Amino acid sequence: MWPAIAGVAIGLLVVVTLAAATSRRRARRRIDAAVARMAERGVGLDTGGRFERTLGRLERAAEATTVRIDAAEGDAARALRALGTLQQGVVLVDEHGREVYRNEIANAFADARHAEVLVEQAVQEVLAEAVAGRVQRRNLDILGPPRRMLLVSAFPLDDGARPIGAVAVLDDVSERRRLEAVRRDFVANISHELRTPVGALAVLAETIAAEDDVAISRRLANRMTNEALRVGRIIDDLLALSRIEAEEQPAREPVQVDAVIADALDNVRSLAESAGITVDVSGVGRRHTVRGDRRQLVSAVANLLENACKYSDAGSTVTVTSEADGTWVEVAVRDQGIGIPASDLERVFERFYRVDRARSRATGGTGLGLAIVRHVAANHRGEVRVDSREGEGSVFTLRLPSGPGPVAVSDPGEVASA
Repeated sequence: MWPAIAGVAIGLLVVVTLAAATSRRRARRRIDAAVARMAERGVGLDTGGRFERTLGRLERAAEATTVRIDAAEGDAARALRALGTLQQGVVLVDEHGREVYRNEIANAFADARHAEVLVEQAVQEVLAEAVAGRVQRRNLDILGPPRRMLLVSAFPLDDGARPIGAVAVLDDVSERRRLEAVRRDFVANISHELRTPVGALAVLAETIAAEDDVAISRRLANRMTNEALRVGRIIDDLLALSRIEAEEQPAREPVQVDAVIADALDNVRSLAESAGITVDVSGVGRRHTVRGDRRQLVSAVANLLENACKYSDAGSTVTVTSEADGTWVEVAVRDQGIGIPASDLERVFERFYRVDRARSRATGGTGLGLAIVRHVAANHRGEVRVDSREGEGSVFTLRLPSGPGPVAVSDPGEVASA
């Protein structure tokens, strides 16, 4: 869309600029021709005032033409300044291929080195084709660093009667392509994640319909319940992730860290008890505060606790601690589970990414929990990081800007252990 808009804008600019210059030249030629004709016909001061009247008309016509030209040139200057603010590079040539305008973004490629030299070469090639009347588009993949993807487009321009030049537009589509890739991966992943439990439900339903044994039917019905709950968890996590992504600027209010952890612990208490996991929160500071949205923060900590419980062995302990230095508050969730291979540490916060898919399906994970944590951290101008070794467990640390100071509480209470 932007290249087309830029092309139209530049086309109008070219027409206005050339029309202004052409009008000025034509006006001068007409005045000179009129004066020459008067001289040839011998028009002088003795012709009953006709010379003065004719000269007066010429002067008034010249003044009117000059006003129109000045207005057109003012419009052209404003259009040039507007083109300079575009996020796309713009290069303009006349009908002979001579460059007449280049904005700052396009100018960065004029004296480029290394791989970006290819961009300027592509610009010159597509402009040559556009001057000949052919629309051109090329996709360039610049390896960088950083890696960039550029779309170079060129369009011929005319004033309705004849060609007057061509314009090239350089559009950095790196972020757009990245988002398209994320969207495709997301659709593919969610389709896969939903297809498995939905397919299992269909098979289980068919089996129950043909089964006469009550005990077997009951077991199959329990399996169906589990699969249905799994679908529900995926949908709930998707809705939570969508809501958190939409709330890029959540409410900023002082929130007690121990209260957030207590609420998160309530959400995962039944999971921890069923897995035989003890959650120790004795290391949480009672007067630590952060500024943010309590609901999002509870969701993030609950996902860290749930992740720790699912990947820990029965009888082990998950430890939650918090530390503050006046600028940042760090909430750490440490487990004694299976750990994460070093090769997977950079990807664990991606949507649907699982280190051990077989174990994830057994624990019922959706692969969205850590993605939710990452988005909550980003929304609060913080970060989340992980340190882990295989067979020794993992430590997930949520780092958030500190609140304005201690929050007064009427009933501080105790943060219980599960």
